[in-house]
Amino acid sequence: MAEDDTSNAQAYQQPEPTPDPRSLNRLVGTWEISGGAQGRATYEWMEGGFFLIQHVDLQQYGQKIKGIEIIGHERPFGEEPGEEVKSRFYDNMGNTLDYVYELEGDTLTIWGGEKGSPAYYRGTFSEDGKTVSGAWHYPGGGGYEATSTRIE
Repeated sequence: MAEDDTSNAQAYQQPEPTPDPRSLNRLVGTWEISGGAQGRATYEWMEGGFFLIQHVDLQQYGQKIKGIEIIGHERPFGEEPGEEVKSRFYDNMGNTLDYVYELEGDTLTIWGGEKGSPAYYRGTFSEDGKTVSGAWHYPGGGGYEATSTRIE
């Protein structure tokens, strides 16, 4: 290896995932969803541990919703990772929806759009971690209750 190649290789450090997306490790697995939406969601880590991937297969308001969500820190070219754990969801109807994830203790909040949005989900993990019960809240009222039960 040439001297320049060695110094370039030494200068490049493989980044390590930050710990806060790893707190979402509680979501890994397959969940049966009931309430205002019915179906399944499966979470798994992308190789490298930087991003959590959610696969969704739901029925809601008479429509079938299939989608994928990528959850983690945004890190634009040449920059440090952003502070918030953000996601983008893509579905079979052409929607691209952005969210911010927060997990404080046993309370999971998923903000629609940006943190502090009037559209959000807030749920609580059971003591054994096998259920998450909560509700989606929408601006101007509305929303629905949902319970997720771990099946795998």
